[in-house]
Parts: sequence; structure tokens; C-alpha cells
Amino acid sequence: MALNGSPAPSAARPFPAGALRLRRIDVWALRVAIQRPVETSFGIMRDRPAVFLRVEGADGAFGFGEIWCNFPSCGAEHRVRMAVDELAPLLSGRDLASPAETYALMWEKTRVRVLQTGEPGPYSQAIAGIDMALWDLAARAAGRPLRHFIADDAVDSVPAYASGIHIGIAADVVPEFRAAGFRNFKVKVGFDTARDIAGIKALKATLKPGERLFSDANQAWDLETALEFAQGARDLGLDWLEEPLRADAPAGDWARLAAEGGVPLAAGENFMGVEDFDAAVAAGSLAYIQPDMAKWGGVTGCLPVARAILAGGRTYCPHYLGGGIGLLASANLLAAVGGPGLLEVDANPNPLRSDIPGMTMTDGRIVLGTAPGLGIEVLPETLLPQVTLHQTWAA
Repeated sequence: MALNGSPAPSAARPFPAGALRLRRIDVWALRVAIQRPVETSFGIMRDRPAVFLRVEGADGAFGFGEIWCNFPSCGAEHRVRMAVDELAPLLSGRDLASPAETYALMWEKTRVRVLQTGEPGPYSQAIAGIDMALWDLAARAAGRPLRHFIADDAVDSVPAYASGIHIGIAADVVPEFRAAGFRNFKVKVGFDTARDIAGIKALKATLKPGERLFSDANQAWDLETALEFAQGARDLGLDWLEEPLRADAPAGDWARLAAEGGVPLAAGENFMGVEDFDAAVAAGSLAYIQPDMAKWGGVTGCLPVARAILAGGRTYCPHYLGGGIGLLASANLLAAVGGPGLLEVDANPNPLRSDIPGMTMTDGRIVLGTAPGLGIEVLPETLLPQVTLHQTWAA
């Protein structure tokens, strides 16, 4: 997949107080046990990790971000060390004009390292998390919520859907999530085609008027199996079928599935680089395109991509399955960009998500707070016992 670290002009907002010189970066890996494992077609998540980070300038300005690490969970501590040992020193002693300039600098300085290590994903994720934190810092310095720092006409709430629901337990947990305020639900499939379709049919019959149902196969199938599922489910009212094929499957396979399957297609969480998203928009096979800003791009990369998705007649739906800081940033970006997209919320119990302030669920919508930036002042004390590794870089 292509990697592109060049920010578009639309994302090149300067730091409000002028050039920023970093003096400290703190990065934490956290991990919580869960009672109900999250099962996907490619593996099982038996605990929930997160990597949170805080950047601080010489003038005391600060911001928070999150680095993707949800699978495999052993990657969390690796991402901490990558951010502190690999990326932070590259920014030392530099006057940084904007988050976008810093994003481009990190990519330029790590291109050879990416090739040397064969680790484009971890570098993408760590760069995205630092970028997220720098945008939080900039918005905080401007005294505006992140969404309004990005776009004056940003909205203050976004529609959401409950994610992370295994089709085998959906009948039991969807009522729980409905009671928590969700009105839209996404189930994980890709286990057994006949049982998956039967489960969707049964669940669809229980939905209330106006509720929507999505499905996610997590790259489980080849083309023929994906067609079998899509054609079997085409009359059940699924709003989309997510990642039925591998992210790197031939464009012709995606086109045939879109033409013959009968269910709108979604993908994008495993794309990395502007070229991947441009190609997806141009191909026209995907109705919903789903960048994950903690996995690739941060705000700098995903802002122009999201706008291009909407300009291309597709729906921008941010992918997210991690802790609360990245979720909050994803919600702010969606609120700034607009369009009919929904925010993905892993509704399974996870204090690394739910203990982060700044969002409330009301009748199917996430209502965002009014504090500057992302609105996070410190990591909640309730999460500190979950820290497995904390490292600091200081200028």
C-alpha cells in the first residue's frame, strides 16, 4: 500500500501562538481485562489495550492523542517505545510551524526506517497519534473545540452506531446497547455463512423503527464466499457489508461484488495513504469509506481524505475501535467535515473508552463537549492502575 506523508493545504493550520518547540512527550500503554472477549473472523481480543500520549511545548501548551494498537494487544508497549525512542528525538530542537508541517517532517525522516524495518503500520500509527496530540494542542491554544478549530461550521453532535457485536450474541447484547442510547448496530460476521445470515435475519426482526443494521466480515472471505453471503443477505435490509474481502484484494473483485452482491460495501480502516483513498473513491465500488485516524493519518492526513470522500459522492464514516481519546478525536473530525456518516463506537465495556470525558450518548447521537481542543486536562485517575508502561522524552 502507498504511504504518503505530504499534507494537503487544507490541513495546514498553523499553531496559533506561533512556532512550537516541544519540551516533553509522555506516552502510556494501558491494558484492561474484559469479561466478554471480542471475537472477529481473524482473531480474538481477550483484553483491551490503548496507547495514550501527551505532548507539551516549551510555553506549557499541551495536547493529547492516541496511537492505534488494538490487535494484537502485545503491540501497545511497542508503540510506546516507537513514539519515545524513534519519533520524539526527530522533533527535538526544532521550531514547528504547524501540525501538518510536523507530520510531513516525521514521514520524511522515517521513510528509510520504514523500509529497513518493514513496519509501515507501527510508524503510521505512532505518527498519527503525535499528529492528533498536536492538533489538540493547537485547538486548545486557540481556545476552541477541535471541531470548530478545523471548521467554523462544525456541528456539536454526530450520529453513532454500536460496534464490536458478535453475531452469535447479538440478540442478547443489542437490547443492552439500545438501553444505553444506541439506535444503530454493527455485527461481526465471517464465521459461518448460513448461521451469519440466519442471525442477521433474526436480529433484523427485532429492530425498532428507524434503527439501522450493519455487518463487518473483517476481511474474512474470498470473492465467491463474499458473493454467497451478500446475495443471501441482500433482502434483509443491511445498510452495509464491511471488509468482506481483503483490503488488498484486486479492484476487479470489489467491483464485481458491488455489482452482483446487492449490499452496499464499506472499507478503509486498513488503507494507508492518500493514494489508497483516492483510488477507492475513483473506483466507485465502496459506498462508505472508513479511514481510521489513529491507524493512519491523524487529523492532518484524514481531513483532506474525508473531504475528498464527500466530494466524490461517497460517505465518510470514521473507523474506530480503541480508547476514548482517539474516539473523541474521530468524533470531532466527523463533526467538522459533515456529511451523512456515523461514528463507530465499540460499545463493549471498556474503561479506556468510557472513562475519557467529553462525550455523551443521547438518542443515537454523540454530543460533544465545549471545552477547548479535545477537552482532556489529565488522564483520569481511574485509569492509572491500568498502565503497563510509561515512558517520557524530554528535550
